[in-house]
Amino acid sequence: MTSISPEQIQATIDFHGHHCPGLTIGIRAAELCLARVGHNRQAPVTAVVETDMCGVDAIQFLTGCTFGKGNLIHLDHGKMAFRFYRADTNQALRALYQPPAEFAAMKKPAPHEQEKREALCRAIMEAPLEALFRVEEIPTPAPRPAVILESLACEHCGEKTMESRTRRFGGRTLCIPCFRQVEQKVL
Repeated sequence: MTSISPEQIQATIDFHGHHCPGLTIGIRAAELCLARVGHNRQAPVTAVVETDMCGVDAIQFLTGCTFGKGNLIHLDHGKMAFRFYRADTNQALRALYQPPAEFAAMKKPAPHEQEKREALCRAIMEAPLEALFRVEEIPTPAPRPAVILESLACEHCGEKTMESRTRRFGGRTLCIPCFRQVEQKVL
């Protein structure tokens, strides 16, 4: 059973807006982070998520890693995988969600199949972490800390844009949407 308190779980559900299997997977991944790497309050921790599913809200809420602080990074790989880095110890791990074979019999429930969803959430919460995730220590260094960059005015629309998100085209500095309008032949 999880070491995250029922109050923390309820607060995570409230933050996300509903309880679902995806959020439950994220709660368990966050539990793994807290147990093996720690919380961002204790030392600089960075989370790299390879999915954009519901569980990312749990990672954010429970570990203290957020997009705004620059220590939550999304890699759009479409995998239920989570990397956690602790800068002061150079500790890094990757957890890939691989549910036990008996979960396959439960199938992914449709949104209206509430009993199946609750049963799957319960099974995920009750399973040992080692049965849910393939965990590997990773040798790669932590991603560099967030850098505050200059905002540049797009020379087409005039909106301020982070310098690293601008493109040069025809000698002009453009935001990505304006660059796509002028560079692409088909929208």
